[in-house]
Amino acid sequence: MKNEIDKAFEIAKKEGRPALISFTVAGDNTKKKSLEILKSISNTVDIAEWGIAFNCPGADGPEIQNSSYRAIKNGITLDNTFSLIKKYKKIKNSKPLILMGYYQLIYNYGEKKFVKKCKAVGVAGLIVVDLPWPDNRNFARLCKKNSICFVQLIAPTTSKNRMKSIVKDSHQLIYQVSNINITGGKLKSTAKTILNNYKIIKRINPSKNVIIGFGITKNTISNFKEANGLVVGSACCKVISNAIKKRQNPAKKLNNMLIKLKTKII
Repeated sequence: MKNEIDKAFEIAKKEGRPALISFTVAGDNTKKKSLEILKSISNTVDIAEWGIAFNCPGADGPEIQNSSYRAIKNGITLDNTFSLIKKYKKIKNSKPLILMGYYQLIYNYGEKKFVKKCKAVGVAGLIVVDLPWPDNRNFARLCKKNSICFVQLIAPTTSKNRMKSIVKDSHQLIYQVSNINITGGKLKSTAKTILNNYKIIKRINPSKNVIIGFGITKNTISNFKEANGLVVGSACCKVISNAIKKRQNPAKKLNNMLIKLKTKII
């Protein structure tokens, strides 16, 4: 049975483009404002990825770290995040929401309790950056039992044998990390190399959607039109930071930026 993530990719495919996936942090810079941002960009993006604010985000660069800092400073909690997601999923134009977090938060909350709460509020998918395969197999099964897509990550250094195992164990969505770097870092590999890796993953199982993230900006996004989906994260957080500094409306500024990015992949 197809879920809302599958349907989002089908719509993008019919329009002849990759799905556009945004990343922002829940609670940045306030709980209310972060929900306004999510609502604003939902007419533009196909899937919304929301980060759980964390004080030690090892995979994230300065822009996302700044977003997490602002959210934590303003009192965001995991339960607040769930409440905001529930509100978001009640609006008409809400998009599939993928929640991204670090395993310590989930472990402290309790795996079963966390997954059941995700299901209850309408989370469609989960990314846990620091819970790699095969250590994530039990948690991934728990997600699947609750109709939540656990998104497996594949790095540029992943061997072909390991890649095959990850793809086999994955649900309907795989996240290809474009290069060995933190989020927001400059691409260390050429677009051709990244797309070659993408094609290797797709050949293993063409029916599964593969999204590319890390280093996707206005200057690079048009190089990856053949991907199933593209994740824009640090660039989104940077727009929010700049808008806050200039006392502008971050929701409006970010949506305008995403509209421009979308024109580059049509």
